[in-house]
Amino acid sequence: MAYKTSNLANRKAGEPILVFEAGLGGGTFDPILPLLPNHIASIQYERSGIGSSEPDSRIVTDSQVVARLHGLLQTLAIQPPYLLVGHSMGGPYIRLFAAQYPDEVCGLVFSDPTDFMLTDQEDEHAKVVSQSKTSYQQITKIIMEQMSKNKNSSAGAHIDAARALTSISKGYFHEYRKLPPLKKEIAATVIISYNKNIELPDEELDRKLNLGINFKAWWKEYDELRIQHYAALLKDNDHSMLVLLPKYSHGIYYQNPQLVAKLIQDNFNSYKKE
Repeated sequence: MAYKTSNLANRKAGEPILVFEAGLGGGTFDPILPLLPNHIASIQYERSGIGSSEPDSRIVTDSQVVARLHGLLQTLAIQPPYLLVGHSMGGPYIRLFAAQYPDEVCGLVFSDPTDFMLTDQEDEHAKVVSQSKTSYQQITKIIMEQMSKNKNSSAGAHIDAARALTSISKGYFHEYRKLPPLKKEIAATVIISYNKNIELPDEELDRKLNLGINFKAWWKEYDELRIQHYAALLKDNDHSMLVLLPKYSHGIYYQNPQLVAKLIQDNFNSYKKE
């Protein structure tokens, strides 16, 4: 599995290491790294089939994605504590990692995460109230379908999206439905963009597939639910925060890498103070 590390030699015993989890189809966190002090170590990796990582047809579920990452860390003898940073679909993955290996995780940073906590009832209600034809759960599946077939996407993105689609087709984030509460000692930082400007690709997809999304009202309903869900996730956790960024794009760490780097560093430092 392909990976790259940064400042590993500078890591002191017992200090956290940043573990980055990309969104659907992969991606890089390189805009953030130069803004972090050189005593903070990190690792980025590519999931099965993405980039230089060979595809593995045995990786089907999200739990297997998480186990594969944990296995990589063990193979590389990278010891906990882990401070996991997940963007978009990477958000659910780091939450699942924290549920499966709670004693090895000291912090979580969610960058505009997918709302894996959205219930079927909430999803339908928000669709109706926003007077739209397509719901959040439905558009999540559609995006996976589109990415798995898009000739402009990489082969790795096809594989990653197809795997995620197979998993979600069994039920919207069904593996997450009975997760234990987040361990109270884990500092959680959630960064959410809301009241987004409607971007051209969104409008084009809506027209092309006749999705019937009333964007402003749609985002208002689903943003409020996502904010509520993540606020509830971290409400009992010390050194935790929910950061709301109006009119930001989905790619928060590209739009304002300085802010994201600072929030990551604050989370890192909160553990050092314990």
